[in-house]
Amino acid sequence: MSDARVRWSPAARLNLGAADLPETRTVTRLAPGVTRTSITRGGADSSLFWTAEVAIPSTSPDPDAPASALSDEAQAHAVADRLAAAGVNARVERVVSPQLADAGGDLGFRVRAGQFGAKADGTATVATIRTAGYASSVIYTGWDGDVGSTDRSRGPWTLEVITIDPKAFRGELTSSFGPDFEAREATSRLAQASGALAAANGGFFVLDLSAGAPGDPAGTAVFGGKVLSEAVGDRPSLVIDAATNRSTVQRLTWRGRIAVDRHSSPLALSGIDRVPGLIRNCGNAASQTPSALPLQDVTCTAPHEIVAFTPEFGAQTPAGPGLEVVLDARNVVTAVHEVRGTTVPRAGRTLQAIGSDVEALRAAAPVGKRVTLTTDLVNPRGGVLTTTPSTNVVNGGPLLLTGGKQTITAGRDGMVRPADGNNFYYGWVHKRNPRTIAGVDAAGRTLLVTADGRQTTALGLSVKEAADVAQSLGMVDALNLDGGGSTTMTINGQVVNAPSDATGERPVGDAVLVLPAG
Repeated sequence: MSDARVRWSPAARLNLGAADLPETRTVTRLAPGVTRTSITRGGADSSLFWTAEVAIPSTSPDPDAPASALSDEAQAHAVADRLAAAGVNARVERVVSPQLADAGGDLGFRVRAGQFGAKADGTATVATIRTAGYASSVIYTGWDGDVGSTDRSRGPWTLEVITIDPKAFRGELTSSFGPDFEAREATSRLAQASGALAAANGGFFVLDLSAGAPGDPAGTAVFGGKVLSEAVGDRPSLVIDAATNRSTVQRLTWRGRIAVDRHSSPLALSGIDRVPGLIRNCGNAASQTPSALPLQDVTCTAPHEIVAFTPEFGAQTPAGPGLEVVLDARNVVTAVHEVRGTTVPRAGRTLQAIGSDVEALRAAAPVGKRVTLTTDLVNPRGGVLTTTPSTNVVNGGPLLLTGGKQTITAGRDGMVRPADGNNFYYGWVHKRNPRTIAGVDAAGRTLLVTADGRQTTALGLSVKEAADVAQSLGMVDALNLDGGGSTTMTINGQVVNAPSDATGERPVGDAVLVLPAG
């Protein structure tokens, strides 16, 4: 390995914050064709401070509607006036977000109070606000993504970049979910288990039992050429060919069917390796509540569906009412169970049905019947993604770049929730957070990027800034991967960034791995 500490020319600097910021890059060669670039940009900014942000009660007629950070101007001023009467000097701020391809602009108004040098200094103000009848939390203004302030920001930012050149790299670019889908693994553990030179966290996944099986990808997943999770709408994914060490960013949709014979209509196969009835991030034709369109961090429900399970899922399929059909390696039905929850044959699969699909599957797949399963991922032109044992796919979103141009589709990819008054968008897209980015440059190199955030020493990126960074690094096609507390980069199995969860590195669903030649 060799290190070279360099002060890059203005043309090579990131388009991030004020144009005159100092930027340092440390480049390390990990293997022929693989480099790590550590980037620090900007420094301490005395104009930033901690402040109390007020949760504004909803004006919805729904008594269960939650309070939120944003409201219309009249409601925001009414809250500020009530706080002033309680002795709190509150201010109303208009929030304008960068315009993206299908979202952004004027988000609404927020109410804030106080300027504190440390987070703990805001405790008394939060208590006074609570006494006045409002919830609030102390946040750092450096995490704002407001138009008019981001281009003047002084930082600081900390990023890690792994670049894989397929022309020179003789190892393997791949991905892994660990021993099984049903359990989450830390990125460092996945890296250590495979002996990876470098690794970054991968796609979105289920976090808790209320949303399905923890660790299950919440979107497209292919490992070793085997489709193991269906798409969320037509969200973008990183498609990796481990045989050539090349990757592409593609929009993929799901097409699943169960065919019995020529005389019967096929049954719809809703998904793979997830709890029937629970669809994390929605975007599935079977999902009915609240939407069939993608909705980030929402668990949609479906009362009637059939889901396939592979041996990769885990030791036992999800238990519960319904029906489960066991298939051998030739897709011949070997058993029919009147409740769900069994072991998947090593070379076979099972099919679980709930709701009205129980009777449909029972009638179509008795013991001894051979079925044909279709588990296709389809591109926008209608072509089926061809998979080989070297194919791996990691889900993501929103799309950031296409053909070198910014095409940030936060609305299409489910980061806009029309029913919540821009509040999810405000926290997830507009504000700065830790981010993980993947993409490809004009030379065909794959880049994996992490940006630390939720810290005063590392501000993170808004989604717009993530696209700016990807573009600055020379990517032509890029997408956002899972971020926040999931954002992790490892080198030789050791974490080299600063994950933001208070408990340390977060176990995730999968990771992108750079394996050494061997």
